[in-house]
Amino acid sequence: MEKLSFSYQTNQKIHQPIHIGVVASGDLEIIMRPIDGTETTVLVTTGSDGFQEVWQNVLDRFFQRYPVSAAIKINDFGATPGVVNLRLTQALEVLNHEK
Repeated sequence: MEKLSFSYQTNQKIHQPIHIGVVASGDLEIIMRPIDGTETTVLVTTGSDGFQEVWQNVLDRFFQRYPVSAAIKINDFGATPGVVNLRLTQALEVLNHEK
C-alpha cells in the first residue's frame, strides 16, 4: 500500500462535498470537500505501489483542464488511468462543473 500526496494551485471553488465510486477491484472512490483557499491537495491511498509518476500525469492533466479548489481524497484499488479520469470527471459532473 502506498500513500501519495499532490497539490495544485486552483481557482474554481466547489460548494458541496461529493463522494463518487467505490473501493473495489479495478475501481476507486473519490471524496471532494470544499476549501477556503486556492491550493487543492490530493491524497491518494493505493494498493498498487510504484505508480506515482502515472498518478502525477493523470492529475496534472485533470487540473490543467479543471482547476477545482477542494480537498480531495482518493482510495484506489488498482484503477487504470482511464477509470481515474472517468471518476474525477463524474465528480465534476455531479458538481455541475463539467465542461
